[in-house]
Amino acid sequence: MTDLDLGHAATRRRLFPAGIRLRYRLTPWWVKVIVVYLLARLVTTVMLVVLAGVQGPNPWTGAQPGYFDYASIWDGRWYDIVAEAGYPKTLPIGADGSVQQNPWAFLPAYPFLVRAIMTVTFLPWSPTAVLVSFGFGLGAALLFHRLLALRLPASVSLFATVLFCAGPTSPLFQLAYAESMYLFFLMLALYLLMRRRYWWMLAPIVMMALTRPSGLAFALAMGFHVVYRWVVRRRDPFTVRERVASVVVTVVSGLAGLAWPAVAGWVTGVPDAYIATELSWRSDYIGPSHLLPFAPWFQAVDWWFSVWLRLPPWLGYLTLVLILALFAMWMFTPSVRRLGVDLRFWLVAYALYLLAVFFPQSSTFRLLAPMAPLAGALAQPTSRVYRVAAVVACLVLQWAWLLLCWGVDGADWSPP
Repeated sequence: MTDLDLGHAATRRRLFPAGIRLRYRLTPWWVKVIVVYLLARLVTTVMLVVLAGVQGPNPWTGAQPGYFDYASIWDGRWYDIVAEAGYPKTLPIGADGSVQQNPWAFLPAYPFLVRAIMTVTFLPWSPTAVLVSFGFGLGAALLFHRLLALRLPASVSLFATVLFCAGPTSPLFQLAYAESMYLFFLMLALYLLMRRRYWWMLAPIVMMALTRPSGLAFALAMGFHVVYRWVVRRRDPFTVRERVASVVVTVVSGLAGLAWPAVAGWVTGVPDAYIATELSWRSDYIGPSHLLPFAPWFQAVDWWFSVWLRLPPWLGYLTLVLILALFAMWMFTPSVRRLGVDLRFWLVAYALYLLAVFFPQSSTFRLLAPMAPLAGALAQPTSRVYRVAAVVACLVLQWAWLLLCWGVDGADWSPP
């Protein structure tokens, strides 16, 4: 038994009578996760209903919309357009000749699945999309627990799952967004990677690459994995079969990451249709631009500090360097090292991917969701005060995220 297990056992003995502890131990892990997930979603539902009740007219709904309509605004409407009408063959062009916002920025797996279920059940978009997200969110929570249980004690894995289910952006598990579906396939792929079931990884990798744009990030993580296994092959045998399988998975992930931009270019006849479409969202901040890897964060620093905050740009650059340095240091702390080398490879690869292509703004919080395995590091302290405070902080930040990013107040500058 590890020191963490001993600490948790002592805490449980102090808090709960023997009968309750026995019943708890006999409860299957999946029942515990389901209860955690449902309780978290109940709290989030209350938050969303309260906010819907004070929501004024907005571009997507009238005043005080119902729950499902309120849960389907913002990008949910873009996914609805894809589900109902598909993708345009001609890109919309603005007066300045630049590509305007259009459905090609939204990958097809989620809206097409919702459309298929709508066809079978005759349900409208909003409830179908929300229920699909809810179901995938539950599946993601179950897989998340099993993933961390490969490296951490059961009680730590369960508390990490609590943080996963109640985190600041966890409302996404019950909104008409593709994150739930993506996280389900991501957790499945990471679980299979840690179990070294390489061939089984192909299907979830392709599915997640067609749900959210991150195939290239996973290919980078797989590249790290292959190199690492080769370096340590003497103490951890790396058979020829495993070499072939892991390299194939790496290549397939890279190709899957490039597939959607290729499809967009082929259908529209514009080779950079997908990239140009993605860039249209940041034009509201910095105007028409080209994608130069790793430049967006510096462009954002210029905008947020110089234009919005009226502060010297060097202060922004210093802030960015400090954030990156702290993240790099965190990756080598004992709590993160306990997650295992493969999860750390994913965390670093995804961070590099965001640095390379993403323009940071209010959507940054949502795009950090794939770094959820870090909850396993945050869950390791055994103090009851710490754990209660962590859950309270998650709920407060969840409410703040909904207020800042989901609720619509006029010409809203803070999309989720």
